[in-house]
Amino acid sequence: MEEHFIRVGRTARYHQLGDPRTASRLWVVVHGYGQLARYFLNAFAPVADGVAVVAPEGLSRFYLDPAHQRVGATWMTREDRAHEIDDHVHYLDALVKLLQPADGRRPLHVLGFSQGVATVARWLTRSEHRPAQVVFWGGSLPPELQQGELTRAFGSCRVDLAHGEQDPLVPVAQWEQNAERLAAAGVTVERHLFPGGHALDPVVLRRCFG
Repeated sequence: MEEHFIRVGRTARYHQLGDPRTASRLWVVVHGYGQLARYFLNAFAPVADGVAVVAPEGLSRFYLDPAHQRVGATWMTREDRAHEIDDHVHYLDALVKLLQPADGRRPLHVLGFSQGVATVARWLTRSEHRPAQVVFWGGSLPPELQQGELTRAFGSCRVDLAHGEQDPLVPVAQWEQNAERLAAAGVTVERHLFPGGHALDPVVLRRCFG
C-alpha cells in the first residue's frame, strides 16, 4: 500500500461581529475542540464595541452525539497532522490578509481558546503576521515549538495567559508551564487565573480586550 497526497481547494467558514473595514482593531478568535465559530463568537458580543471580532471555524467538522444532532469542528488530529497544520496556517494567513487593510497598519489581536491555543501558536510562529496582542486561554503550547520560535513570534507583543482554577481538562500546572516557557523565551506575560472552569470568563475577557 502506498500513501499519496493531492492539494485541493475548499471552502472555509468564519463569523464576525463588527465591520473589519472600519473597526479600530481586529480580533481573530480561535475556538477549541468540538466547537462551532458562531456559538463561540457569542461570548465576545459584550466586548465587541468599536472592534471587529472574527471567528474562523476549524476545517474538519464531526458529529458530537450518537443522534447526529450536534456538530462541532476541530483544527487537527494526530492523523496526518503535518498537512492539517499546514492547511490551517495557510487558512488563517489568508483570512487576515483578506480582513486587514492594504497598509496593514490596523492592530491585530489574536485569542486562542483550548485547542485554539496550539492552533494560534503554530500559526503565528510560521506566519509573517505580527500581532499587537495574543491571548492564550485554557490550552497548551505545542511541545515542538522551540524557544527561538516563541521569541520571534511573541517577544514584541502583549501576551495574556488566562486559566480557570477549576478547569477539568487542562490543569493549572499546564498554565504555569506555558508561562515558564514563554518567560524563558524572553516573552513578557500577564497572567489571569480566575475561579472558573474550561470556559471564557467575561470579567477576564473584558480585561484582555481593554
